[in-house]
Amino acid sequence: MKLITAHRILIGAGIAFFLFYAALLLVRDRTTAACVQAVVSLAVAAGLVLYYRTLKGWGQHPPS
Repeated sequence: MKLITAHRILIGAGIAFFLFYAALLLVRDRTTAACVQAVVSLAVAAGLVLYYRTLKGWGQHPPS
């Protein structure tokens, strides 16, 4: 396994965690603080998605 593959797996797990955490907060607690934490969690997940998309060409050989 290449290092970039492991990195992609970990970034994917981070995205899933932050989405799950935001959903959990919104289901269990409807306070203002929980909603703010959920919004921040969704923003972090969105940032990780954008970062994940930049990894598209990493780990590939440059064209000859």
